Amino acid sequence: MSDNNYNFSEIEDRWRKIWAEKPGQRAKDFDQKPKHYHLIEFPYPSGAGLHVGHCMGYGASDAYCRMKRMQGYNVLFPIGWDAFGLPTENYAIKNKIKPEKATADNIATFERQMKMMGYDFDYARQVNTTDPKYYKWTQWIFLQFYKHAVVDGKLVEVADDDKTTPRLAFQAEMPINWCPSCKIGLANEEVIAGKCERCGTEVVKKIQKQWMLRITAYADRLIKDLDTVNYLDKIKTAQVNWIGKSTGSNIVFRIHPPAGEAGNTDNSIEVFTTRADTLFGCTYVVLAPEHPLIQNIKSQISNYKQAEEYIENTKKKSDLERTDLAKDKTGVKLEGIKAINPINNEEIDVYVADYVLANYGTGAVMAVPAHDERDFEFAKKYNIPIKEVIQPKNSESDMSDKAFCDYGIMINSSEFNGVTSEDGKNKITEKLKSIGSGDFTINYKLRDWIFSRQHYWGEPIPIIHCEKCGIISMSEKDLPLTLPDVENYEPTNSGQSPLANIDSWVTVKCPKCGGDAKRETDTMPNWAGSSWYFLAYAMNQDNRIQNTDNSENIFKDRAGELKYWLNASLPSRSSKSEGGVDLYNGGNEHTTLHLLYSRFWHKFLFDLECVPTLEPYQKRIAHGIILGADGRKMSKSFGNVINPDDIAKKFGVDVVRAYIMFIGPYDQESAWNMAGVQGIYRFLNRIYTGFDKMNFSDEDSKELLVKLNQTIDGVSQDMEAFRMNTVVSKLMELNNVIEKQKSITKESYKIFIKMLSPIVPFLASEMWDKLDSEKSLLEESWPEIDKKYLIAEKIEIVVQVSGKVRDHIEVDAGISDDELKEIALESEKVREYIKGKEIIKTIVVPKKLVSIVLKIV
Repeated sequence: MSDNNYNFSEIEDRWRKIWAEKPGQRAKDFDQKPKHYHLIEFPYPSGAGLHVGHCMGYGASDAYCRMKRMQGYNVLFPIGWDAFGLPTENYAIKNKIKPEKATADNIATFERQMKMMGYDFDYARQVNTTDPKYYKWTQWIFLQFYKHAVVDGKLVEVADDDKTTPRLAFQAEMPINWCPSCKIGLANEEVIAGKCERCGTEVVKKIQKQWMLRITAYADRLIKDLDTVNYLDKIKTAQVNWIGKSTGSNIVFRIHPPAGEAGNTDNSIEVFTTRADTLFGCTYVVLAPEHPLIQNIKSQISNYKQAEEYIENTKKKSDLERTDLAKDKTGVKLEGIKAINPINNEEIDVYVADYVLANYGTGAVMAVPAHDERDFEFAKKYNIPIKEVIQPKNSESDMSDKAFCDYGIMINSSEFNGVTSEDGKNKITEKLKSIGSGDFTINYKLRDWIFSRQHYWGEPIPIIHCEKCGIISMSEKDLPLTLPDVENYEPTNSGQSPLANIDSWVTVKCPKCGGDAKRETDTMPNWAGSSWYFLAYAMNQDNRIQNTDNSENIFKDRAGELKYWLNASLPSRSSKSEGGVDLYNGGNEHTTLHLLYSRFWHKFLFDLECVPTLEPYQKRIAHGIILGADGRKMSKSFGNVINPDDIAKKFGVDVVRAYIMFIGPYDQESAWNMAGVQGIYRFLNRIYTGFDKMNFSDEDSKELLVKLNQTIDGVSQDMEAFRMNTVVSKLMELNNVIEKQKSITKESYKIFIKMLSPIVPFLASEMWDKLDSEKSLLEESWPEIDKKYLIAEKIEIVVQVSGKVRDHIEVDAGISDDELKEIALESEKVREYIKGKEIIKTIVVPKKLVSIVLKIV
């Protein structure tokens, strides 16, 4: 090896060419080795290319998979492209190119950068959500949703002409979040602080017919089955909180028709509450502005024009502005309308207020201002009566300036006076049930998934609309339904997809009656293709998904592969796990929605007997984000964005890989620091240039063997736990010991290089080639521990006198506490501080510290 400094460019170019010609081990279906399926979130191939966030996730997973291969595992570490949806379409519109060309160009850029970074993905198994051979099966899954329903907890097939059974895929008119800039409907999850997550424009409310997926039918199982998987607690909590299961009561308030009029006695308001014990204190009812009852009874509302104006203004607000951000609650009383409190038959007022949302609960709430802060504020503002019906168990409450919201003892509640809140909830609901005005029920914060988008760049929804026959599903044999080749694909101001303007594509014959019909022109969201891509990887050895033209059910055709890669056929899996991807690594931002959606799809496919496991992933971890050097989130507007390409050109790819792992705890935020980058560069340069000074011998010192085996043990454990920063620091410590040695055996130095190789594969391969050009590092095994060296023969003990360090003593590792105390007291340095003084006590911290406490004079 030359005396020149670390020439990373030359080294990296050399090994990229070698790896391209002779790739390492690839995943093999049904291999006899133990297997490991390692999944990373496949990227949106945007025009910006790889960023440091990608590198944090991909680099750590790549290092982990390299170690697992060396440990003898058959590792599946695939890559693909989540290329449908707004990011690609917006990029294409901005650059005035077709989305398919933008996708192809961006994928080429990403793949080049990934290979530049040395990520050892199984590129042969790539999937692309925009490939018709792929989205044929996304459309197939959608059709199964449309053809099935969950009835009494079981999946059943729904007949074509069945108009009553609640299908899992259905169309409904509903208020949606509308982005005026992107001209698209957004799910609640795509609205951040009242703004479109993509462009930052304030969203508005718009009534539109949408395709929905009935995810609520799986809500209980999405909570319950979290007990079977190994997710971080914070990830499980995020899932549970988003679903938001609560047990309570449904209560029906009849509407009192105005005097002299009839015909509205069937109208009623249904509310959900977890506090039926407060019902005697209900003094008004609130309807969401979108509640359909308002339109049903508008002729009885004497101030309807005022209410209508309020409702129109509400459409300009986001859900967040209407709830969390709305400090000043507003509303309009519906004059001429009364609701009947079913527990005491009292007439109470009805309001419309924007702080109640149509898509949460029933779209109506019973207001108990004495025992709810929000209702209290509203009642104070509009001079509504406040009736106290719950008091604290140990004292009287003060209703002068705040509501009492805790549980307590019921008062002013007729025959229920003196009953505790806990018992009162049940007793009140039982009474309501007996008179037909309520019942026990379960409510969910989770809403059905708004699934359609009014854009071009997405999977076409395989549905036909016939005026005579209604909604007709396409034949599965006619899939994929491909996007037409168009010049104009920009979103429209009408709210319809650009596909609606392509008559030659839209107009078709009804497959049922043969009459004129129209295709569905909405497309699927980018969430669709990402909800099952991990299954596609498992089925895609030798690009088999590209050869499924004659397949009626790819999941049945590839059942063996799915069982193998998802652990379904392995009896050794733990009792808690029900199989799935071994480890899924991704960003914190996707541990709620993407995870929830893909779990929902997987459970549906399980019910269809298309997949062999209840859950898609056995283990889910999440990495933190890398902040700019200024401690803020990286943003072009802040000018603090770090481009990994720029760092790699200046310091080398291995430096980028190692620094991003070294930057901080893997699951936490860490700020970029160029001094840290330079420190990693110096570390790798020392290894490279130090090789020429290395004196190889036939025997290692005991000190080195102890440190070497401690490092093997520590690095192996830290890699398994994704403590990547401490992996790098342990390798630095080992290198320090190696540099101090007069000599080292080649075998021990090879072990050092093996441990380096997952982190810095280019440098490690170069070093290995100099040590042993006959064997490939990619075919080497992970080093094994010689346990006899894990316990050092000597350890260093700190001795304190009255809290100050006075000596460091070296003793045998197996020394007893009494022996340690005796040696510490005999130390010459210690004796001069304790001479002639009274020792109150001597504290021994085994194998670490002796603390001598003197009496203060």
